[in-house]
Amino acid sequence: MNRLITMKTLFKSMFLTLALAVSATSHAAPKGEVLVLLSSETELPLQNGKTFPSGYYLNEFGVPADALLRAGYQLTIVTPKGNQPKPDQRSIDPLYFGGSTDEMRRIQGVAAELTAPGKIKPLAEVMKSGLDAYAAVFIPGGHAPLIDLSNNPEVGALLRHFHAQGKPTAAICHGPITLLAAQDDPRGYEQALVKNSQPQVTNWIYNGYRMTIFSDPEEKVFEDTLKGDKLRFYPAKAMAQAGGQMKFSEAWQPNVVVDRELITGQNPFSDHALAAALIEALNKR
Repeated sequence: MNRLITMKTLFKSMFLTLALAVSATSHAAPKGEVLVLLSSETELPLQNGKTFPSGYYLNEFGVPADALLRAGYQLTIVTPKGNQPKPDQRSIDPLYFGGSTDEMRRIQGVAAELTAPGKIKPLAEVMKSGLDAYAAVFIPGGHAPLIDLSNNPEVGALLRHFHAQGKPTAAICHGPITLLAAQDDPRGYEQALVKNSQPQVTNWIYNGYRMTIFSDPEEKVFEDTLKGDKLRFYPAKAMAQAGGQMKFSEAWQPNVVVDRELITGQNPFSDHALAAALIEALNKR
């Protein structure tokens, strides 16, 4: 009987120890907090006043976000309006998840949880409360950043903070177009691009940086799906005209370029590589 009591006591002690360990792990402080900047908009302006449905690309947001969470980082999602961002419906395709519908559904769940109503913060609120708590900023793609991020002076102020602090700034596919906000007159630059006149850049903080973005050949494939409609301008050319040192791989091949604090990915298939580069940069800090 005494032996049985002793064994029960031992098992109880082991169970409590394990439970405490699990609890401590599940409530462990995150390694850091990453700010994720997404567009508020869903209608991409085209030439002749037309528009095209847009949003964030599911894998370009969800795959790096999932990797960051698994690596122990906390995410804060922000949009200019503080509204719930929407995925580009064309990105909900197993093609972008190695052909796996199950993996696509899993990442959909991750994205849905992160962007649930009430979890999104307005950009102005985050700027007012201060950016020092954030270890990095991550900007997913989809064409939506062309609508309200690249021409947004407030986004430019956010980017200047991370640039000045030397904190990782990561963007993928069309996300890097957002970097154009960090100049004196991003709206004027966009207007010049749309008018096909010579755009002038003043004090762009990424002038001379090596970087990548969705390439012209890749953009041409997208534009050919618009049934004769045209984009207002090609992002890769816009970045080069601003002073970006553009580096491209073959179309649809993964490509990530790292220069100082800046990490950029070329296309949707660069998602895993960009996540790895961002996590490596964060872990070094």
